[in-house]
Amino acid sequence: AFHYHKEESNDTFLRKIILPIERAVSHIPKIWVMDTTVDPLCHGADLAVPGISKLNSGIDEGDTVAILTLKNELIGLGKAKMDSNKMMGEKGIAVKTEKIFMEPGTYPKFTKS
Repeated sequence: AFHYHKEESNDTFLRKIILPIERAVSHIPKIWVMDTTVDPLCHGADLAVPGISKLNSGIDEGDTVAILTLKNELIGLGKAKMDSNKMMGEKGIAVKTEKIFMEPGTYPKFTKS
């Protein structure tokens, strides 16, 4: 695959064997956050309820969850501090972040006018 990429500028075979990181979390519950929430998470903040845009149902307290952008980009992983029903109605910390993969400064992306 690397040979074809390097010698022929053909990345078809690389795309078949190198998968996006989001595939690694396809089996765990997901929480999507607003763009303005991403950078604080990348700097180590825990996920508070107001930053949640949508989430999978059936999340229980203590579950490992994937935290994603609205474009389905993996930000990180964490432990749910409340169940999914409470996350959509209460205040407080919804997820204790444990591992962040996205680099700080990635979001929000502003375009200069």
